[in-house]
Amino acid sequence: MATLGQPTIPPAKALRTIIVTGASSGIGAYCARALKMEGWRVFATARKPADIAALEADGIETFYLDYREPQSIEALVTSVLERTGGRLDALFNNGAYAQAGAVEDLPVAALREQFEANVFGWHDLTRRIVPVMRRQGHGRLVHCSSILGLTPVRFRGAYSASKHAIEGLMLCMQQELQGSGIHVSLIEPGPVRSKIASNGLFWFLKNIDHENSVHRLDYEAQLERLQAGGSKSRLKSGPEVVHAALRHALLSRRPRPHYVVTVPARIGVILKRILPASVLYRLLARSA
Repeated sequence: MATLGQPTIPPAKALRTIIVTGASSGIGAYCARALKMEGWRVFATARKPADIAALEADGIETFYLDYREPQSIEALVTSVLERTGGRLDALFNNGAYAQAGAVEDLPVAALREQFEANVFGWHDLTRRIVPVMRRQGHGRLVHCSSILGLTPVRFRGAYSASKHAIEGLMLCMQQELQGSGIHVSLIEPGPVRSKIASNGLFWFLKNIDHENSVHRLDYEAQLERLQAGGSKSRLKSGPEVVHAALRHALLSRRPRPHYVVTVPARIGVILKRILPASVLYRLLARSA
């Protein structure tokens, strides 16, 4: 895959503005701070007061947002537009969590909550921003999807389903917005160093009856890895790889619909193209 080129749009006199969600840690935190250093006016979001305070200490305008709470989405958009005079150059939907567990062990309520946070909230926020961008005649909508939105892996059914939904929903929007000056891109990372796995432990223990599951032994092995600090794989990349893709999606004259980042993600896409489905899924099942 070709490397990302340098941005081709010259810097504007006024600061470009962007909302970055899920900026408490990992990808969102890195991208929010990096974009600010590059001259963007960043409006970041987090849920915990301590995370909000840490971002504000770095000079980033930060707001409370929980995608499962429509009122917080409305309040975010209202506050940001008041500060910008009703304009916004870009939105980076990134905040999410990963509900682990076999599909047969997954309560409907847990799946519904996963979609509230990872799909419906993203849709709500995006719909509120699109009219703003239509009025100004330009904008960038970038969504942090996942390689699991392209290739499924066992015990990640809820998260994978939410990312498949984002892929379908936002690619339809990408076509519908052609000619409007608004561009839609999806970033599809593979393994990136972040807290998504450790943060997901809460949801696993809350919603999955792992001790009485037929998958109990598999769950125990995964729990041991998490309690030991998670995977130490050398194949995990830093969040800077997502930032590089985000930067291209924000600044290129021709942003891509898809940005597959990290070596494992690119390998997964290639294998999906060349292998029979039955062979691919056996390989994926062994790798989980």
